[in-house]
Amino acid sequence: MSDHDNGRTLRRRHMHERQAVVFGVLLAGLAVAGLGAAALYTESMSLPFFQREFSALPTEETETIRTYCPPEGALPVPSSEITVDVYNGADLAGLAAQTATSLTERGFVIGTTGNAPSTVTGAGRIIYGATGIAAAYTLQAYAPETVLQLDSRADARVDLVVGTEFTGLLPPDQVVLDPATPLVGPEGCIPFAEMTAPAAAAPTPAAEQPAEG
Repeated sequence: MSDHDNGRTLRRRHMHERQAVVFGVLLAGLAVAGLGAAALYTESMSLPFFQREFSALPTEETETIRTYCPPEGALPVPSSEITVDVYNGADLAGLAAQTATSLTERGFVIGTTGNAPSTVTGAGRIIYGATGIAAAYTLQAYAPETVLQLDSRADARVDLVVGTEFTGLLPPDQVVLDPATPLVGPEGCIPFAEMTAPAAAAPTPAAEQPAEG
């Protein structure tokens, strides 16, 4: 074999070796990415920069949470217009992902899923802001045992924090919602106007009267 042929064979061998290294690195990267995705999906791993932080942590006792009525005449919000962030507060691997899948099947838009910062007892919490109260009541129709909890967020996005006694969403045919019938709060709920009313201004002190001489 001539020197020219030997050189060509060596170049071809080196090229194949480089290709093998490149493909090996790519396959290893894909494997790591796949394992990471699986870990995130089953909530066995959390990445803080992928998660939306709670505006209010669901740590209050249920008995102390103030329940506000929906605005008078407010109608259910179409599920396709409600974005839900789902958090696992039951310390049960995969519960948030499973619940998110059920919500997607019912037409809801899923934002993020992940683990709650603490365990939540009961069926769970639906956390919402003043502009998302109709969306929160609509979502609660699918998870009627959950508790509504107001926080200071400005948008209509809602959080569903599934708790230790969460047993799943209601089947669609058991959800009591009529698109043409206004939402109704539970007995004893606080009127919506009290949620949105600005704090009363402090009374202005009366001017001092001149002392009688």
